[in-house]
Amino acid sequence: MKKISDILRKKQVLYPLIAFAGFILGWLLFSPSSSSGTTEGILSEPPIHDTHGSSHDLVQDESGVWTCSMHPQIRQDKPGKCPICGMDLIPLKKNVASGSDDAIDPNAIRMSEEAMALADVQTTRVSRSNPVKQVRLYGKIIPDERSLQSQTAYVGGRIERLNIEFTGETVRAGQTLATLYSPELFTAQQELLEAIHMQQPALVQAAREKLRLWNLTDAQIDAIRDSGQASPMVEIKSNTSGIVIAKRINQGDYVSQGSVLFDIANLSRVWAVFDAFEADLPFLTKGDLVEFTLSAFPGKKFSGRISFIDPIINATTRTARVRVDVANSAQEMKPEMYATARVSAPLKGYKDQIIVPQTAILWTGKRAVVYVRQPGTDIPTFLMREITLGPSLGGAYVVLDGLSDGEEIVTNGVFSIDASAQLEGKRSMMNENGSGTAPMVGHGGHNMSGTHDSHAGSQNNEHTMFTVHGSCGMCKERIETAAKRVPGVRTADWDQEKQMIHLQFDPSKTSADAVAKAIAKVGHDTDKYKADKAVYDTLPGCCKYRDK
Repeated sequence: MKKISDILRKKQVLYPLIAFAGFILGWLLFSPSSSSGTTEGILSEPPIHDTHGSSHDLVQDESGVWTCSMHPQIRQDKPGKCPICGMDLIPLKKNVASGSDDAIDPNAIRMSEEAMALADVQTTRVSRSNPVKQVRLYGKIIPDERSLQSQTAYVGGRIERLNIEFTGETVRAGQTLATLYSPELFTAQQELLEAIHMQQPALVQAAREKLRLWNLTDAQIDAIRDSGQASPMVEIKSNTSGIVIAKRINQGDYVSQGSVLFDIANLSRVWAVFDAFEADLPFLTKGDLVEFTLSAFPGKKFSGRISFIDPIINATTRTARVRVDVANSAQEMKPEMYATARVSAPLKGYKDQIIVPQTAILWTGKRAVVYVRQPGTDIPTFLMREITLGPSLGGAYVVLDGLSDGEEIVTNGVFSIDASAQLEGKRSMMNENGSGTAPMVGHGGHNMSGTHDSHAGSQNNEHTMFTVHGSCGMCKERIETAAKRVPGVRTADWDQEKQMIHLQFDPSKTSADAVAKAIAKVGHDTDKYKADKAVYDTLPGCCKYRDK
């Protein structure tokens, strides 16, 4: 011990020992592994993930890759703008879940409650019911053609006096409309008086019949007989009660026998005439109840039953006229008023079916998919599933296969979940196989490396959008129908607010240019082609967008 003590007293040995001890102590205190260790900073445990409130966090990929949320095939090593849509790039994320669940499908998407709230993800449990298609119709009020009367001149002459001064006047049956000066009538009256004077019953009867043919009443003929005076003036009386919708003469005009003087319509009953697209005609039958509204009476509903469906389709608008008889005793409904109707038509042959809203469905051209929430998971977990769709119900679809009663599906925020699946290389709308490690296929057939892959899951499927002008729901039906009639178009969805149409089509069969031409032919301007004026003028008034 004395020898050791003597050695330590030597400066050559003491100073290096002190320096070495300081180095060791500093390493223990400030090493990275001890920064989150025990309170003494000497011993530490491995860091534990905080699972309070969320078991699923998103962290940036170690590679420092940046991508586009709308076009996941874009990957860069630094922040910037997407070269396709111009959106800000976001860091590529990877899922870090606390623990593992071997029972979860490897293609399933797990999201925290916070992530679901940010993406506004909403779910609904499906159930069986009897599907009812909501058919929306647009049209206008017109007079009942069966009540229209044309007031004609039964004898030629000159209009000496007019009792109806303007169109729109209300008349009653038997009311004097005009006074006519007629030399022919004067001669016929003289023949009657001469026959009476000669006491020839046969001639009297013939003369009276001639005056009846000129629309003189028996009372007027008897008045001529009793007075013994012939007059060249004759009063033209109304045959019906109603509204004068057309005045075709003026005072002093010469008219010939059979000339139309007035058009009179009885508006106690009117027709509501709607344009129905050919795709909706199978759901409409004679006798169906139709409820409709008029812009002149907000909140008030009118109703009637379908009395006639036009058997001929309009070649330009691809619609057929549907007529509804409506009582109008108060005459609130006036001709040319615009009407909007909704018909609830039960689907024949589709009872007790699962119905899902349109917002829950993603289309790939050939496939329809939904995201189903997996039961029995602590973390919200979703798995893509292909389904077979039946008829469209307007805002919903009948599901023929792929879903069971009571399953919970995503009805809002579907694109957000699908985008997460694409970013993770899992099975998604555009990646049918979902190998997990294979290049992700994004829009337009591009893979995650940024190259075009003609053999990818989106083979022969291209998405595009362009401007299409319109103004109402009828426009939407017309635009989408025209687009879908082009061979190669798989889906067409027109956004009225943004005036944009989204297309999914086979580029080997058609092009966006061909679809734009087809839409312009039915009366709707696009950003490339303008509709012909003659076609545009045939559109219903509610569809006229150029003046708005």
